[in-house]
Amino acid sequence: MFRPLEFFIGLRYTRAKRRNHFISFISLVSIMGIAVGVTALITVISVMNGFDHELKSRILGMVAHATVEGVGESVRDWPEALKRAEANPDVLGAAPYVEREAMLQGERVSGSIVRGVLPEYEPDVSEIDRKMVEGTMADLVPGGFNILLGRELAMKLGVGVGDHATVITPEVSTSPVGVQPRFKRFTVSGIFEIGMQEYDGALAVVHMKDAETLYRLNGPTGIRLRLDDMFRAYAVARDISGQLGQSYRVSDWMQGHSNFFKAIAMEKKVMFLILSLIVAVAAFNLVSTLVMLVTDKQADIAILRTLGQSPGSIMGVFMVQGVLVGTLGIALGVGFGVALSLNLSALVRWVEQTFGVSFLSADVYYISELPSELQWTDVGWITVTAFLFCILATLYPAWRAARIDPAAALRYE
Repeated sequence: MFRPLEFFIGLRYTRAKRRNHFISFISLVSIMGIAVGVTALITVISVMNGFDHELKSRILGMVAHATVEGVGESVRDWPEALKRAEANPDVLGAAPYVEREAMLQGERVSGSIVRGVLPEYEPDVSEIDRKMVEGTMADLVPGGFNILLGRELAMKLGVGVGDHATVITPEVSTSPVGVQPRFKRFTVSGIFEIGMQEYDGALAVVHMKDAETLYRLNGPTGIRLRLDDMFRAYAVARDISGQLGQSYRVSDWMQGHSNFFKAIAMEKKVMFLILSLIVAVAAFNLVSTLVMLVTDKQADIAILRTLGQSPGSIMGVFMVQGVLVGTLGIALGVGFGVALSLNLSALVRWVEQTFGVSFLSADVYYISELPSELQWTDVGWITVTAFLFCILATLYPAWRAARIDPAAALRYE
């Protein structure tokens, strides 16, 4: 026999073949319930992490981490400003840009955002060059007046590669015939697809020099930045704007999409809380298991008490047994949950191919595959939470065992 005594007796009760098979069945149900609850919690949280990562990568693939924009005027001496921005150790890439609203006219009319970029700098801050469906970003040349359209925007306008689209600006020009809107005819040289309605249906990209000509600007409206730590975007952009010596307006990716990502974070917390209740229900099945075991072992408890074992020690025996059963269920749940989370995408594809079903149709959803991203910190929190539930579930049966009167228990033995 080894010590501590409570662990030895609790382990022996756990391993022993019980006379009451119903208790063994309830113990098995408790183990499986905890395992299923932990598996479900790990899998769901991993899927939510996957959606969060997928949406961030798609949004941040088009949105710079931070922008430094001139207030009421263009950025003076933008090449020097670009060099100063790239000299910052936190900056991975920087690119000048022009961004204005416009009305586009093809076979039909649609409003859009026109963004002027330099093709040689733009890949440093966005992924639009890797999202081209037709054409390439290299087709944007100064003076060529070519335009890249999002796939849905091109469908709205009823144009394709090689067709023409007229860009009508909100600014007006005064002529002998009166006030007229300023417009320019562009040739559609490429189509991109980001996978987000916000960009595929409303963004048009042209060369920065063409945008300056169209909007009569003498330079870019700002500089877009990609950083090594996107959560420090605002602070880094403020630091850079202070070095440039001009009045700038600083913004970061969180200002435009903070509500969206906060909603995802809140949904993840709520799902964690709701699914934790499944683990709690399974863990509290231990209460019925241990209460029946205490009733079955009253004579043993009385003998141990007469041999000098304290009520606290008796309480420890049944807490050990409950924790052992809970730990086994948690271990099984973590194993199944991790395995399922790591292989969920492949499993869903196999189910879709085998049974001919589609869970996320590409015609309806912009994310057509079920993403899953396992984070070990989440696994740790789930394990700790389930373990605490198991400990709480053992308190009442163990306290009840400690209060058994040896004389009353042995009276009819």
